[in-house]
Amino acid sequence: MTLADLNLGFALPELFLTAALFGLLLFGVFRGQDRGELVIGGTLIALLATLALVVLLPVPSDGRAFAGLFLSDRLGVFAKGLILGSASLVLWMSSPRLADQGLMKFEYPVLLGFAVLGMMLMVSASDMISLYLGLELQSLALYVLAAFNRNDTRASEAGLKYFILGALSSGVLLYGISLIYGFGGAGATGFAELRQTIQALGAPTDNLGLVVGLVFVTAGLGFKISAAPFHMWTPDVYQGAPLSVTAFFASAPKVAAFVLLFRLFYDPLMGLVAQWQDLLIALALTSIFWGAIAGIAQRSLKRLIAYSSIGHMGYALLGLAAASSAGSIAMLNYLAAYVVMTLGVFALLLSLEREGKEVELVSDLAGLGKSSPFKAFALLVLMMSLAGIPVFAGFFVKLKVFYAVVAAGYTVPAVLGILGSVIACFYYIRLVKVAYFDEAEAPAARNNTNNPAGLVLTAALVVVSLWGVLDRSVNDAASVSIHQHRETLAAVGAGET
Repeated sequence: MTLADLNLGFALPELFLTAALFGLLLFGVFRGQDRGELVIGGTLIALLATLALVVLLPVPSDGRAFAGLFLSDRLGVFAKGLILGSASLVLWMSSPRLADQGLMKFEYPVLLGFAVLGMMLMVSASDMISLYLGLELQSLALYVLAAFNRNDTRASEAGLKYFILGALSSGVLLYGISLIYGFGGAGATGFAELRQTIQALGAPTDNLGLVVGLVFVTAGLGFKISAAPFHMWTPDVYQGAPLSVTAFFASAPKVAAFVLLFRLFYDPLMGLVAQWQDLLIALALTSIFWGAIAGIAQRSLKRLIAYSSIGHMGYALLGLAAASSAGSIAMLNYLAAYVVMTLGVFALLLSLEREGKEVELVSDLAGLGKSSPFKAFALLVLMMSLAGIPVFAGFFVKLKVFYAVVAAGYTVPAVLGILGSVIACFYYIRLVKVAYFDEAEAPAARNNTNNPAGLVLTAALVVVSLWGVLDRSVNDAASVSIHQHRETLAAVGAGET
């Protein structure tokens, strides 16, 4: 194999980001011990430059590189745009908070960058090997980020819990991959080869080894998206990690994991669609109801956001479980809106302080309507959107998911999903009630000097409020991504349902 056969041009954004991160790492080691702000600025520039490469480079019809391990297509462009955009915003708006907490270290942006690189490899994976390599690159960086504040015992505990449970989930995933490799009959790990051999089995559902492998793979990846009952790490890690790290955890990794799930289920495992549809619907409904019910009792804001995230992953899973183009497009729309809403919520928290400290409890929001009317209004809009109230982003994307699920013949799961959304409204409305109607027992939360967070909050507020206008553009981008994926599969003799 020659260098030309590797088609390195298709992976130019990843190669550029890799070189930039290694350069920043070396600078940090030799010159940047006390210059964390320079490395943060350099990483931010590298992420934005990578985003420009992703968006501006022409997208090939079948951009396979590294002997089929890597795939460049419009689905990857859509996902990488969300990942790089959200990571850049998190890094930018979290810088003032890192400085206040004494965490302005060069390792933070470099670790975040390597996590982003792993996510980019995940969404472009077209082989079980590249899938696992990208997943572990992301995970190893996130383990360290969770425990980044070494002076906080909660952060150390969060990092340890995340590492132990993450290692367990990786083992489960690898075992599932080995079963699919062995019982799939391909003798290879490529998605295309596995798809052809599994479909050629005639009745793959009679192959118990394949079905068990599917279950293990789903369990391993369910951990990565915080789907119940594999969510146990999420509340503790969200609460223990620094707020800026939690903001990153709650946004970009979800997009990468869902696109990876889509590629895996809609390509090599499409022959087992009847099995994984039922499995994903069960995971989706469990996540929706557990996120809605368990969130009611939470008093910590970060734990509440964690359970909200679990519930929202359930709605995205419903779109994936529809096993149709409409369901896949609805899933991508949902992920885009979810990232915007989540960044808005964390920008709000990062832009507030109470007695010189970050807000941690629901009760810390008491009196916000008087001390900061704009922030209270932003909280109102974001909570209404997360709850799925009409005219805001959450309503439009949930409607798309429910429509796709009903069109696929799953009316009961759609009705149950709506019921779960109604239950979750309780704690979203409770936050608004606390902000507007509860009296603060101590000085109320007020604005701090985090101007980047304030700008991100304003932008998120505008996007969430005007989603009805922007919806067509987002939907068109998602539709183009899904249809190119279908055309690629059809070109090699495999269609979708």
